[in-house]
Amino acid sequence: MSKLEGRAELGHGGSARFLVGSEDMAARGPEDGGGMRNNMGLYDEEEEEDESPSERLIVVGICAMTKKSKSKPMTQIMERLCKFEYITVVIFPEDVILNEPVERWPLCDCLISFHSKGFPLDKAVSYAKLRNPLLINDLNMQYFIQDRREVYRILLEEGIDLPRYVVLNRDPDRPEECNLVEGEDQVEVNGEVFLKPFVEKPVSAEDHNVYIYYPTSAGGGSQRLFRKIGSRSSVYSPESSVRKTGSYIYEEFMPTDGTDVKVYTVGPDYAHAEARKSPALDGKVERDSEGKEIRYPVMLTAMEKLVARKVCLAFKQTVCGFDLLRANGHSFVCDVNGFSFVKNSMKYYDDCAKVLGNMIMRELAPQLHIPWSIPMEAEDIPIVPTTSGTMMELRCVIAVIRHGDRTPKQKMKMEVRNALFFDLFEKYGGYKSGKLKLKKPKQLQEVLDIARQLLVELGQHNDCEIEEKKSKLEQLKTVLEMYGHFSGINRKVQLTYLPNGQLKASSEEEDSQKEGPSLLLVLKWGGELTPAGRVQAEELGRAFRCMYPGGQGDYAGFPGCGLLRLHSTYRHDLKIYASDEGRVQMTAAAFAKGLLALEGELTPILVQMVKSANMNGLLDSDSDSLTDCQQRVKARLHEIMQRERDFTEEDYQKLAPTNSSSLLNSMKIIENPVTTCDQVYALIQSLTCQIRRKLEDPKSANLQLYHSETLELMLQRWSKLERDFRTKSGRYDISKIPDIYDCIKYDTQHNASLALEDTMELFRLSKALADIIIPQEYGICKPEKLDIASAYCLPLVKKIQLDLQRTHEDEAVNKLHPLYSRGVMSPGRHVRTRLYFTSESHVHSLLNIFRYGGLLSEETDEQWRQAMDYLSAVSELNYMTQIVIMLYEDNNKDPSSEERFHVELHFSPGVKGGEDDENAPMGFGFRPASSENHEKQPDPGSLEDLSQDELDRASLSDPISILKKSPLIRSRKTGSMEVLSDSSSTSSRGSAYRLFPSCSRQSPEIKTSGLEPEEEQYVSQLLRALSSDPALAQHLRHCSYHLRLLTQWLRSGQEPPECLSGFEGCSMVPSIYPLETLHNSLSLKQVDEFLTAVCEDVGDTHSKTLKALSALFESQSQPSMDMYSQQDLLPVPPHYPKPHTERPLCYISSPSSPVSSEGPSSPLGDPLHCFPLSE
Repeated sequence: MSKLEGRAELGHGGSARFLVGSEDMAARGPEDGGGMRNNMGLYDEEEEEDESPSERLIVVGICAMTKKSKSKPMTQIMERLCKFEYITVVIFPEDVILNEPVERWPLCDCLISFHSKGFPLDKAVSYAKLRNPLLINDLNMQYFIQDRREVYRILLEEGIDLPRYVVLNRDPDRPEECNLVEGEDQVEVNGEVFLKPFVEKPVSAEDHNVYIYYPTSAGGGSQRLFRKIGSRSSVYSPESSVRKTGSYIYEEFMPTDGTDVKVYTVGPDYAHAEARKSPALDGKVERDSEGKEIRYPVMLTAMEKLVARKVCLAFKQTVCGFDLLRANGHSFVCDVNGFSFVKNSMKYYDDCAKVLGNMIMRELAPQLHIPWSIPMEAEDIPIVPTTSGTMMELRCVIAVIRHGDRTPKQKMKMEVRNALFFDLFEKYGGYKSGKLKLKKPKQLQEVLDIARQLLVELGQHNDCEIEEKKSKLEQLKTVLEMYGHFSGINRKVQLTYLPNGQLKASSEEEDSQKEGPSLLLVLKWGGELTPAGRVQAEELGRAFRCMYPGGQGDYAGFPGCGLLRLHSTYRHDLKIYASDEGRVQMTAAAFAKGLLALEGELTPILVQMVKSANMNGLLDSDSDSLTDCQQRVKARLHEIMQRERDFTEEDYQKLAPTNSSSLLNSMKIIENPVTTCDQVYALIQSLTCQIRRKLEDPKSANLQLYHSETLELMLQRWSKLERDFRTKSGRYDISKIPDIYDCIKYDTQHNASLALEDTMELFRLSKALADIIIPQEYGICKPEKLDIASAYCLPLVKKIQLDLQRTHEDEAVNKLHPLYSRGVMSPGRHVRTRLYFTSESHVHSLLNIFRYGGLLSEETDEQWRQAMDYLSAVSELNYMTQIVIMLYEDNNKDPSSEERFHVELHFSPGVKGGEDDENAPMGFGFRPASSENHEKQPDPGSLEDLSQDELDRASLSDPISILKKSPLIRSRKTGSMEVLSDSSSTSSRGSAYRLFPSCSRQSPEIKTSGLEPEEEQYVSQLLRALSSDPALAQHLRHCSYHLRLLTQWLRSGQEPPECLSGFEGCSMVPSIYPLETLHNSLSLKQVDEFLTAVCEDVGDTHSKTLKALSALFESQSQPSMDMYSQQDLLPVPPHYPKPHTERPLCYISSPSSPVSSEGPSSPLGDPLHCFPLSE
């Protein structure tokens, strides 16, 4: 006994014990094992009495650094392993491993040994050669695991999918492996090109400083990953250049929606998988109440189980951890870690000990003549989660959202004929399609170089043959030089080939028409998401959580946290799509940041969470290519708005055949369109004069306006509108009205401090004109509206239909493993969320399809009639407009019943538009029919009394609301709802709304997150001072961004607009209208048949168009919508279905379903075939 150190005694509870061996144990031969067996004993006392002291024990040696050998997982597993009748465990002391020769190491029959920092792997290899124990993990292969190059080589040889990669060896003996050419948005390594985002990994697996480099279009910079320090695992850096010393692997970045999967094998036939938040997302490690990183067990697919088997066998590591990236419908291995245990899973500890014990006994029992038979038992008992209760379960949320507040969009057109422009056009493949879009910094730099060169030549030789106008070239140069750096987010140049030159000169062009081919150069700039737009998107994302039921444990205590819990348990199947416009992508990233409570910069969130590449026109539209129908509509609008007379009854019928109340109101305000345009023109002239005077005044000449604009740039903006609005003939260019409204709306909101005169009158008149022009550009009568809508958003309609059909087939999401999921009552159930961020055109078009497509009849459905009246009164689909579809499932209904699935349609017109909010149209609240379902309704004030499983479901009657206003603008509006307030009011009328209302309980964990420790005291004083305004104080507790801005402002003593850049003095961020329910009792069958009919009708009427679209999708190119012929216009409204038909349900999955795994089979082809159905 004196030779055995650290022997654990057997307690009354029967817990296992094992030994820490000293070097003296090496002197004992195998026959001494009996003594060890005697000391260990059996853990069933009755059997212990029957044991013979001469029986042979199998000694399992643990040879690793103390930190590893005495870790909680190792201790838990070894305790369980000792419960095997013939197995005992000996831990090699670290002092012996480091300082004693291997001949003096303890003896063992089976060795568990693995490398970690400071471990002498060479000595362990020598020991294995000397004693020849059974190796659980091969030791020689552990040299390879320390080198990422070798790891990737072995994975490739085994045929395991891994990201495309190349090795950069900075080895003087191998110069051919060290060719690096770095560009602005790419790197070329040994001839292989990697576009950003890409990953840079040190070749040593011990070096955890992995960098991810982002493209300039997403904001540039890099994310620097490192071994976890406290609550951080990565940090964002503005540095965009790759490292110039050391050897690295460069590999393609895999878009995983912010989730990594860690896989742990125990032999080739057992693999446990856990999902965690990707360290590259925002670098904040999610930890539980015990400080452990939050991970949730997930199910592996059959293919992933095969990969786990291959990894385990290829690296000869029985116990082996590796990382999986699930991206684009495939799984890629990106790292193999060697020996690794799961932490904090009792079920895994049981399984691991059982698998290892059986493996050891199977190998060694026959050799040592130990009587042992392989136990036959079912390893996995299938658990089928069941649901109960009458409440419906939320299964799917689909939202189409317009981007946030932006700077005014600006455009300049010029015809160019210089050879330099033609060379550029040819260089980037413009002749293939006749069009070219230049957004990359390198491309924009080339355009700038040409402009500079031509201006120099023009200055030297006034008679030279440079045909470009000097003023336009100067504007091109000025715009491209703005900001001091390029970013595709805020500027782009389009070139279009004109075989016979420009057909018609605009008001700015010379009258002389030149012959021969030319290029139309269109420069677009502005249109960037403003700081206010970011705040709007982030707060809407935060408020959007309230759409989801529940809130338990760490997430209890304030509304909307059911979503966080759902997402953290990986039961939230979330995908976010955005068009290719920078403002749309940044809106999506800011929304995701608020929705998922992320921290830090938007760039990493944008790159990992937002899908925008290869979207095949799903959310983008080529606004420069109009259909015949659109061109005709614009011509008719132009004609009606050019008549210098008061609107007649005939004009009302021509311009507003749908009798939209907002349209009729605007026509009444205008009365005479030409007179109103005269007034608008005079007001613009007055405005430009006032700006010029301010420029001449030394006090205000260098005034900094909102978002870094100068008075000079503001003057350029308005002067161009003044020139373009009235043509040389004296007629008005009606197409400029949306731009005028855009600019005055921006300046009245953000530059009100200039105190310019008559801006509100210009706002009022231009809004009235825009409220006619903008919606009517998408069609004047119903057939035109549907025709134009289908041209814009048919792919989106088909995608929404697929989202609804595929909700209950969750093959490609992270499925929780039911055997391992503690505290989650329905691990197999998922909520699918699909968010589509896009521009005004898609929102108008989709809403027109629902309004005019025949979903329901206004004559027979009272709720729909009221919804149509409300939409008719909405004059503008402003920034952050939302169209939301929610799908619920009633598990008590027969799966084939039409009542099984229930669909709701909601809408918000986005941010409030200015001075006329008091007269804003009123809807009927969010989910107003809740009072009909009292017997199904839990008391919202006592949600904590519900079981955890019930919290995962939504009652039809849960009072939920969406962001109505910025917390810093607090005005009452009847008709809104208070969510989970102290009084637990469920009324849909008459109570005030608070974005972050008080709750029936307060979580003690809620802190002013994101603040430095020294700021905490100051902040608590600030919050106490705001006790008279609990809504604001409550909001600031959750929004570290606003809290920090407010704190800085109070400390600085400055005026708010100077200090709070991005929040603009508290009052400048407009509030957002709440969601209003359009209909809350649709069946999935109704909606599915409606969407099918919309697509089919368009297919029948425009078969040529759809075939062309299909071809374009197949060739992975951007669809051009300019393909309608004269006879393609709908002569009469199409025949959409009645609400109920006897057609079979196509959303019930069956072998004969028309929607196969390859996508719907259709004679026209499906423009969405490129999307995996799980997307």
